[in-house]
Amino acid sequence: MARKNYKILVIDDEPEITEIIKSFLSSAGYDVLTENSSVMGVEKAKIYKPDLIILDIMMPVMDGYEVCASIKKDMELSGIPILLLTGKDAHEDGGRSFQSGADLFIKKPFSCERLLQMVKMVLISVAR
Repeated sequence: MARKNYKILVIDDEPEITEIIKSFLSSAGYDVLTENSSVMGVEKAKIYKPDLIILDIMMPVMDGYEVCASIKKDMELSGIPILLLTGKDAHEDGGRSFQSGADLFIKKPFSCERLLQMVKMVLISVAR
């Protein structure tokens, strides 16, 4: 299912999280780039133009909602699906994930297998 040319950008301020996700998704055949700064994550998205962005909500400087909204406002990046990683449940989130432009969110802690299922689902839907 995974094709080498699918590019995924993972933005999370915790290097351990980005490395775990990178290792797992790379072994599944994806080209994965990571960033631990929300501000630099937006810049990398502009340069890298990934097929999918996996984005943490709780980050310093700009939170994931702000990063998501910034990416969705950029005409060149607005079509990139964004999967938010959150410690909040749907009730606590209050719809902010989707108001900011996110396509899906996955609750932490998550299994790598569940994340991979969601990645495949998103990439199949945008490939149509």
